[in-house]
Order: sequence, then C-alpha cells, then structure tokens
Amino acid sequence: MLENKINAAVRDVPNFPKEGILFKDITPILQDPVLCEEIVQAFCDKVQKWGVTVVVGIESRGFFFGPSIAQKLKVPFVPIRKKGKLPYKTISVAYDLEYGDAVLEMHVDAIKPGGNVLIHDDVLATGGTALGAVKLLELAGAKVAGYSFLIELMELKGKEKLLEYSENYTTITVSGPKISPMSL
Repeated sequence: MLENKINAAVRDVPNFPKEGILFKDITPILQDPVLCEEIVQAFCDKVQKWGVTVVVGIESRGFFFGPSIAQKLKVPFVPIRKKGKLPYKTISVAYDLEYGDAVLEMHVDAIKPGGNVLIHDDVLATGGTALGAVKLLELAGAKVAGYSFLIELMELKGKEKLLEYSENYTTITVSGPKISPMSL
C-alpha cells in the first residue's frame, strides 16, 4: 500500500526548525524513483476530475512533486516562493506559520484570471502556508480547484481552514489520529 511505503520512508526530525516542532522530512522518498512515480500517479488519478488548469507548488518542498503532477496533467506549474526569491514583478501576501510568520510571492503574470488551480505542498500542518497561497490566487483572480498534500498532520486541523475555498482535497498519508479515511 502506498501509504505504508511513504510512512516507512519519511524521517521524523525532532526540534527542527525550532524546539517543540517534529519535522516530517520527505527527502528520503526522493531516493526511490519508483515510489516517486507512484506518488505522482496517485495524485493525478485523484485530481484529474477537478478540472485543474494550473498547479502551484509552495516553496520549497511543494517543488518536489508539484512539477511532475503538472507535467502528467499537461498543465503549467507555477512556483509560489518566499519573499524576495522571484526575479520579476510579484504579488504578495503575509501569512502565519505554526512557528512564526512569513510572506509568499508569485509572479504577477503567472496565473491568468479564472484559472482553476491545484495547490500542492508536501505537508499540511496548521494550514497557514496553504491559506497564504489561496490569498495569492484570489489576488490573481484565480480559484482553488483543490489541494494535494503528501502528509496531513491531522492533530493541527489545517484542513478545516482550507475547505471554505474548495472541498476538493487529497492527501496520501496522515499523521495522528485517523478521524476519517484520507488515503487515495
């Protein structure tokens, strides 16, 4: 089962990036190209019915699978980056993290108004970063087609913040008590 393969590969790193945070390191997954291919296919199987016209990946771990998902869906990929990392004119939004605050940016011409956008990231924690991406899409005149996350940290209830913008949601594996089945 795909969820078991992912759970076996993910490395927990305590107290990173600061004391009290249990960081989910997905980089060991990247050592297994077959597993990566399975992950991309699982996401595409789920999201293809959402009418996605663009995939955005949130810096930086949203860049691991986001471009491959976009390629398989045959739609553009747009990076959403931290402040000051994009070379052209940007739109930006401030947002809260579970361990601080930050600013996300996207090129002003990256997404056309009316775009139906999949927001992809590796881990959903409190939902602050994904909600920041939602706000960027609103500024661009696009709508949220749905969300895809490799891992959801259920105990932090980030999903609840996102469903107001789209009920299309998928994750492959969850951490914490399994309240409802979320696997593909």
